[in-house]
Amino acid sequence: MFLPGWPSWCVLLTLCMSACDLEASEVTCSQVLSECTVADVILPGQEENNVKVQSLKSEFHFCRDRPCTFCLEVNAELDIQPDEDKEEEDHSGSDDEDYSNPNASVTVCYQTPSAIPTCKKVEFTVNHTALTHQNQAKISMVITKPYGFPFGSEIQVYPYPQLDLIQKVVAPSPAEVCSRKLKKCIPQCQVPTVRTVIDETMNQVELQFEASNKSLPTVCVQYEANGRCQGWNKLTIPLYSVTPCTCLQVWHEDGGRSTRSQHCPFKNTSLLQNNIWKNVSVSVRQDLMNNDGTKLSWNLTAPCRLEGEVWLWDDEISCKDKLTCRQQLENGPWKQNRRGLWRKKGVFENITPKLSPCVMVQVKGMEHKLGPFCVDGPGRWRWSLLVVGVMLVVCLTVIIFYFLRDFVKKWAWSWHHGGFVKVGRKGHVVLLSPPDADALVSQSVCQLGSLLCSQGFSVCVDQWSRKEQCNLGPLPWLHSHLLKINSMGGRVVLVLTHKALARIEEWSHCNKDVVTTNEGDRPRPQIWSPYSDLFTASLFHIYAEKQKGKSGERFLLVEFDSQPTKTQSGGRRLPELVRGLSLFRLPSQTESLFTELTVTESENGSGRRTWKEWTWGNPQCMRV
Repeated sequence: MFLPGWPSWCVLLTLCMSACDLEASEVTCSQVLSECTVADVILPGQEENNVKVQSLKSEFHFCRDRPCTFCLEVNAELDIQPDEDKEEEDHSGSDDEDYSNPNASVTVCYQTPSAIPTCKKVEFTVNHTALTHQNQAKISMVITKPYGFPFGSEIQVYPYPQLDLIQKVVAPSPAEVCSRKLKKCIPQCQVPTVRTVIDETMNQVELQFEASNKSLPTVCVQYEANGRCQGWNKLTIPLYSVTPCTCLQVWHEDGGRSTRSQHCPFKNTSLLQNNIWKNVSVSVRQDLMNNDGTKLSWNLTAPCRLEGEVWLWDDEISCKDKLTCRQQLENGPWKQNRRGLWRKKGVFENITPKLSPCVMVQVKGMEHKLGPFCVDGPGRWRWSLLVVGVMLVVCLTVIIFYFLRDFVKKWAWSWHHGGFVKVGRKGHVVLLSPPDADALVSQSVCQLGSLLCSQGFSVCVDQWSRKEQCNLGPLPWLHSHLLKINSMGGRVVLVLTHKALARIEEWSHCNKDVVTTNEGDRPRPQIWSPYSDLFTASLFHIYAEKQKGKSGERFLLVEFDSQPTKTQSGGRRLPELVRGLSLFRLPSQTESLFTELTVTESENGSGRRTWKEWTWGNPQCMRV
C-alpha cells in the first residue's frame, strides 16, 4: 500500500496506470449524509477526519449493466461523532437553522497481491440534526473495471488508515459461476452435453453429442456421481455394464483445463436395475481372533452403493450378541477398487461356526435374497489337487533322472570320493608310448587307448599314426595335436617306464644349460635331433610350458603296475623336468585318471567301464 514519502517515480507510475485503467465508481449514502462524491486518490492524505469506519463489508456481484462482468461492492458503516461546539452555537441561535460539517470524508483502498493499491475517497456533508442516538451512517460504493474483475481473483479491501479492518475478498471461480446458469455469456461455462439412447436390440447405449465445430468431446464413465471416472473413447457403451448409478462426464480438450459437465441419465431407469443384481459378488473368509475366538469376514462388491442387510445364515451358528448377527450395508464407508466397483467389508466376531459357515444378503429393491455365500471347506478338489501335484513331481523326477542318469552317476561317484566334479564335454587325448616300446608295454598302451575311446574321448595313440609321423616328423605331428587340444580341450598322456625315465634324465643332463638358463642366452646343444623320437619331442614342449608355469595343463603321466619304476613308494623322486605333473598308476587309479580328464575338458559319455573290467589279454591295437 502507499505510504507518505514514496519516491516520485512510484507516483508517476500510478498516474499512468490510473489513466490507462479507467474505473467507474458509484456511491450511495444514507439520509444523514448529503452531497456524496467519490474520486480516485493516488496518495491518501494524513489529515484526521472526525468520521471513523466502524465496520466494512465487501463482496463481488455481477454488474447491473453488464451481467457477465464482476463488480466490487463495498459497504461501510460510519461512526460519526457529534460536533459539540457547533451544537452550542445552534442552541444559542435559531432553532430552524440546520448545521453541517462539509469537510467529512472516508478513504477506501483495495489491492490485489503484488500490485499497487487503488484508493477511492468519498466526501460528504453530515447533517447532525438527522443523526440518530447511535451516531451511525452508511455508505455503499460500487467499483467497476472496464473488463471486470477476473474469475477467482483475490483482493484486500481496507479503510485508510484503519489497517486493522483489512478484509480479504475472493471472486467466484468459473465452476461456481457456471452453476448459476450463466453458461451463454461466459465462455468457460460452454461445456458439451450428451444425450443417451438405449438400444435394447443391440444391447448397447448410444452417446449423442450436440453439433459443434469442435471435435468430439472427451468422455469418462463413473459409477456414482462421486466415483472414480474411467476414460471411454467409444460412442456406444455395452448395456450390461450400465446401471442406474452410472454417470458420464464430458468436456473439450482445448489445451486448457475446461469445465466438465456431468450427466446421470439412468437414475430412474428400472430396465437397468437387474444389471446391479447380476454384478453383486460376495466372498466369505473364516479367521481366528486374538482372543482365540472365531470371526467371519465378508466382502461385498457391486457397481453401486447399496442399502440392505447381511446376516449369518446357518442355524447352528450362534452369536454371543444377537444384535451383531446382522449388519447394515449403509453403515460404514464404501470404497472403490481398480475396476471402479464399490466394495463393502464387514466382520462377524465371536461366533461358534460349524465346518462351513455362510452368510445371506438382502438388498433393498430386490424381491429375493442373495446367497447363501459360504466359506470354502477342504473339499475333494483340494485332495485331488494334492494328488495331481505329487504325480507331477514324480513324473518330472523320473524324466530328469532318465536324461541326466550319466551325470548323476558321475556326481555320485565324485561325491563318494570327496567332492563334486565338473561334468563338461569330452576332450582330445594324445597317448605317447615310452621310447622302449616292447611288446607288453605296447599292448598296454593300445589297450589304454581303446578304453579311452570307449569312454567317449577323442583319442590319438602314437602307435596308430606311424605313417603320418613319418610324413610330418615327430615335432610337427605333436604340434598339430597340441593345437587340436587347444581348441577341443584335453591332455597329452606320457607313459613312463624305466627306460623312459632314463631318457628324461639323459635329456636333462645333455641339455643342462638349457634347463638352467634361458634359451636365448646361449644356443641349444644339438646332441640328437628332436624329430628322431616323438617321446623326446614332447620333452621340448614340456620344458617350454614349464618355463611358463603351464606344463600341468596339457601334460600328465601314467605308469603301469606291471612295469614298476623307481618313482614308486620308497623310490626316488621324478626327474626335475617332469616334476609337478600329475602321475597315475594303472589299473589301480584308472577311475582317478578318467576323473582328471573329465574335470578338465570332458562331459559325460555314453557308458563307462572300470579298469577291473578291462581284460589285458589279446589286445586288438591297430597300427597305421
